[in-house]
Amino acid sequence: MSYTHTVTIPLAWTEAVQRTRDALAEQGFGVLSEIDIRATFAAKLGPEAADALGDYLILGACNPSLASQALAAEPSLGALLPCNVVVRRGQDATETTIEAIDPQTMVQLSSNPAVREIADDAGTRLRAALAFLRGAGTP
Repeated sequence: MSYTHTVTIPLAWTEAVQRTRDALAEQGFGVLSEIDIRATFAAKLGPEAADALGDYLILGACNPSLASQALAAEPSLGALLPCNVVVRRGQDATETTIEAIDPQTMVQLSSNPAVREIADDAGTRLRAALAFLRGAGTP
């Protein structure tokens, strides 16, 4: 089982990040956290490590309704939230890759049938966001 849904689009970094935020919002997800891995590498490991990685942002996306249902069904699922969405682009790349966690990963860790339904809904929404990006990213 793959643990992410992925799309690669021919958009510049800044535009890809903004369109990713817009696509997530269209599907009811807000961004609760943002981790700039490149900046962290630059600060902690030096500019060479940051340059080797390229642009790399982790967005902690959350659909409050789905999160509420998931936590009501199984409070320990909070350890797996929010849904991480990675926006990454290598130093010399001409395209940007966006990867969203496959919520079915949660199903593999839980025997609760309610979790499967919630993961199905979240997965449908995340795939729709990526499909929007794929459509928006093509000329």
